[in-house]
Amino acid sequence: MKRTFRTTVLTVGALIAAFGLQAGPAHADSTTPRIDLRVLVVSDGGPATDAIAAELDTAGTPYTKVDLTAPGRPTIDAAFLADTVDGRPRARFQAVVLPDDNPFAAGSSEMAALDDYEQTYAIPQVDAYTYARPEVGLQYAASSGYSGSLDGAKAQVTAAGLAGPFGYLAGPVPFENNSSSVDESYGYLSAPVAGADFTPYVQAPIPGTSEEGSLVGEYRHDGRRELVVTFVYNQYQEQFRLLARGIVEWMTDGVHLGASHNYFAVHVDDVLAADDRWDTELNCTPGDVDCTNDAGTPSPIRMTAADVDYATAWQNSHRFTFDLVYNGSGSVDQREDNNGVDHLADKLIADRDQFRWINHTFTHAFLGCEQNTSVVPWTCQTNADGSTKWVDENTINYEIATNRVWGENVGLPLESSELVTGEHSGLRILPQQPEDNPNLAPALAAENIKWLASDNSRDPEQRQVGTATTVARYPMNVFYNAGRTVEEVDEYNWLYTSRAQGGSGICEDHPDTTTCMSTPLDTSTGYTDYIVPLETRIDLGHVLSNDPKPHFIHQSNLTEDRIAYPVLDGVLDGYDALFADNTPVVNLRMKDIGIELQRRAAWKNALNAGQITGYRIGNTVTVQAPDATAVTATLPTGTTLGGGAFGGAYAGEVSGWTPSSGSPLVFTLPAPTSVPASTAGSTTRATHPAPRTKVPTGVTRQVPYSPDN
Repeated sequence: MKRTFRTTVLTVGALIAAFGLQAGPAHADSTTPRIDLRVLVVSDGGPATDAIAAELDTAGTPYTKVDLTAPGRPTIDAAFLADTVDGRPRARFQAVVLPDDNPFAAGSSEMAALDDYEQTYAIPQVDAYTYARPEVGLQYAASSGYSGSLDGAKAQVTAAGLAGPFGYLAGPVPFENNSSSVDESYGYLSAPVAGADFTPYVQAPIPGTSEEGSLVGEYRHDGRRELVVTFVYNQYQEQFRLLARGIVEWMTDGVHLGASHNYFAVHVDDVLAADDRWDTELNCTPGDVDCTNDAGTPSPIRMTAADVDYATAWQNSHRFTFDLVYNGSGSVDQREDNNGVDHLADKLIADRDQFRWINHTFTHAFLGCEQNTSVVPWTCQTNADGSTKWVDENTINYEIATNRVWGENVGLPLESSELVTGEHSGLRILPQQPEDNPNLAPALAAENIKWLASDNSRDPEQRQVGTATTVARYPMNVFYNAGRTVEEVDEYNWLYTSRAQGGSGICEDHPDTTTCMSTPLDTSTGYTDYIVPLETRIDLGHVLSNDPKPHFIHQSNLTEDRIAYPVLDGVLDGYDALFADNTPVVNLRMKDIGIELQRRAAWKNALNAGQITGYRIGNTVTVQAPDATAVTATLPTGTTLGGGAFGGAYAGEVSGWTPSSGSPLVFTLPAPTSVPASTAGSTTRATHPAPRTKVPTGVTRQVPYSPDN
């Protein structure tokens, strides 16, 4: 569903309240400090701080990164951290992220400046990855806990975590274990030091005991708060993706610029048409361009009316809506060949309001260059002067308009500004066609197309093509030419095994291919045991990455063995097991995804240009952005803007976009809930830096590699 927000400036006093301090009124006096809505990320080049920075990047949350390994880096001192604006003291950062609890040299003045800054302005600190010891409120893991691999561990969010920053989770936090030959994660499990003001938020059983050890917890001491994380991670790993939102919400007290949602949309291409079938003997697809000289006999795959009933029931059980990307000529041809009968079209038209619909052109014609398909791979035909021979504008217009009219005549609820061309044709396709068909842009303008699908594996960045803006789609590795699992596995083996194993040799010719297998999959079990888990993990990873881009499959995958559903079940059922009801999957249509991506790009450009300012004073947040740049923010439930409610509910907070006229927007936060003040712990900060923690090789990258990665 589409989530729009009416906002542009924010107000915040909740951080002050979180420390038991008196929050100022909406118009606080000049002694109430201004806290800029920006995070300080201090990095030593490790994967943990980089992961948190990536989370802030994706959400659109401003941050300043200081690389401790960079020559000429700024010195972190009092002047760097705070100053005065219009006579009011200003904290330049609302939170601090460190590689560990003390990454500086012994007796560092920079660490002393950070300590003083955090105490003075009640600024929280995240220790991105440190080891368990009394200096962070935990017992030594070596004596009473555990240190080692966490691959396959099942952590749990505690009651305090669910009541606090991790309340969007249903409870379990599984740690990846994708490869038995690679150490993917490492961590320390231990209990809090006796008497320490330490609250575990995420913990796991300590091996060999009945005790739980902390993996993420809050340590309150000396008038300061630290979020202590004792396991290493990278930005791709599921355990981090599950906890990233909570880390950000903890360190910002739920008040920050930017927003994060979990998105999933599935486009089903070629609806009403038929897809050619993979031939397991010829290792190509008769009727398509990968089979030359008319090899083999085409064996079309086409949905049935029963498949429509199945799809509708599946959608209802998962609270989800497919986008059906249709070719009207498929039904016209079916009726011509079958005495006017097309049970599939009749059923889809009767149930048209159960789905969203997208124009896929009338005949699924290739709209780029004119193809020479007598060779594999195909090539572009050329004119006498050697120039590319392009499909003309009239043909493109016909394909778009005829399909739209067909859909309108049968009553499909279309969004006429959306278009998916056959095979994303018309757009550049490397290596054969390195540029767009020059006739595409004028045709899109003539047909009022504003949103044009592209293939994320080829053309991932949003760009303008005439009047249209592209929306990149993730291709799922469920093949268009497979209706049965045996066909899917046979083609998978052909693509991803060596010639010696009976494969195509693509892996040998292109060693950077990431899905290569040492042995072929069993055609009877390989789909369920290997392909489905891998594709599920890839797609769920997109969902958990605040990535709204849609995925696409084909109508052939919803018929016969209905091979798409195990993957879709894995994504949505897996998601439901991880997240609370207040954090549903956001299922947007293509136009709204395009708008979201467009807004993000404009916001990021304005941030990079230094044109966004956001700060809180007491219980108000003020944000200013350039005229016509929508502002994005995440704030506590009950926040108001101009006396009205702000944002839409998600993950226990409210968030959204607000148009900006260039003038400041001011948000009023709800009355804060009183929280007991921190008790000064008996343990003081160590005067020496934290020892380097172990980082397994597998944590520096995603394991195993995925087809699109």
